[in-house]
Amino acid sequence: MTKSTKDPITGYDKTSLSVDEAVENILLHIQRIESFEVLPIRECIGRILAVDVVSPINVPPQANSAMDGYAYKHSDPITKSNNQYKIIGTAFAGKPFDAKVGQDEAVRIMTGGVIPESADTVVIQENTSIFDNILEIMKRPELGENVRLAGEDIKKHETVLQRGHKITVADLGLIASLGMGDLKVYKRPKVAFFSTGDELKSIGSKLRPGDIYDSNRYTLFGMLKKANVDQIDMGVVKDTYEGIKAALIDAETRADVIITSGGVSVGDADYIKDVLADIGKVKFWKVSMKPGRPLAFGSIGNAHFFGLPGNPVSVMVGFHQFVSPALTKLSGADYLRPLRITAIASETIRKRPGRTEFQRGVMSQGANGHLQVKPTGDQGSGILMSMSRSNCFIVLPLQSSDMKAGSPVTIIPFSEVL
Repeated sequence: MTKSTKDPITGYDKTSLSVDEAVENILLHIQRIESFEVLPIRECIGRILAVDVVSPINVPPQANSAMDGYAYKHSDPITKSNNQYKIIGTAFAGKPFDAKVGQDEAVRIMTGGVIPESADTVVIQENTSIFDNILEIMKRPELGENVRLAGEDIKKHETVLQRGHKITVADLGLIASLGMGDLKVYKRPKVAFFSTGDELKSIGSKLRPGDIYDSNRYTLFGMLKKANVDQIDMGVVKDTYEGIKAALIDAETRADVIITSGGVSVGDADYIKDVLADIGKVKFWKVSMKPGRPLAFGSIGNAHFFGLPGNPVSVMVGFHQFVSPALTKLSGADYLRPLRITAIASETIRKRPGRTEFQRGVMSQGANGHLQVKPTGDQGSGILMSMSRSNCFIVLPLQSSDMKAGSPVTIIPFSEVL
């Protein structure tokens, strides 16, 4: 008789990987795509740098004024008891004053204006008095005050952004300030995905008894869009060995990653496992998590394969936990674990030991200013409304049990993952 691998108390299979073990396993098998392309910077938001960005210039290029005021030479001796300077011209931003500032002379200067030769300090206009083109300094600034030095922000040849950095909106202005219009970025991974199930119907079709609309492909579309990859939507594939095999072989020729939803459990009509045994390699099938325990990771040819469960919430949790880290690394970026923060459970949260649970929750600020969270009710893996109404995952550890009201719990805000 084969010895059972199930825990006698919890009933869960002890051969299942933990969530952390599964992520580590996946990342060990993923290597970034080394091919790259050159794009205008406006098309680079969300893309991953394939090379370091090194500044070709100083920023700012010349010393300039941080305020509207008057530029003068601070080291000039005060030769007049009333501290007066003759105004000899004006320096505008983009229109410098190109003569030397002598002793007891000053130049009217606007914010961003280049500091004239020999001047080294700017006195703001509020601390001056002007009469008949003569400047009187009422409150002397410190040497170099209100002057932005050349290269103060960025020095020439300085590495500004490193390879593997994900370009953000804030980066565009930074890169533009260097005079760079194009960037070398890694090519985006190509991801093919399809749903399996004879009961699935496309939007617009008439439902017969037992039919449901395919929601998972739309969920995957949204998550893949946020992941910034090239998508190949292969629709719904019928639950037959031949149909699934043909779809997977076609996907392997076009994609770096293949994602399926449904067909990875042990039912008689779940053929994914059989097809993979014939044409692919499987790294693992089971993860100790809820929802989403039946989850397959492996490869078909040169493509990585993720078989997600058919239940809609399981698709979201599985993508967040396993597919997203893989796509991040494949894209050329370093995977950073999503932000996890602590909140106080505002009511008792039910859980059995044996699996890491990702319950849907609503976080809010309590009357005392502390962050609190509560579940969204029914946590069934087919309850899509629970995802729509929630704004975070409540992460309950593998061996934890019920969490009483007032207990600290870990949450992951959806802004980090969805």
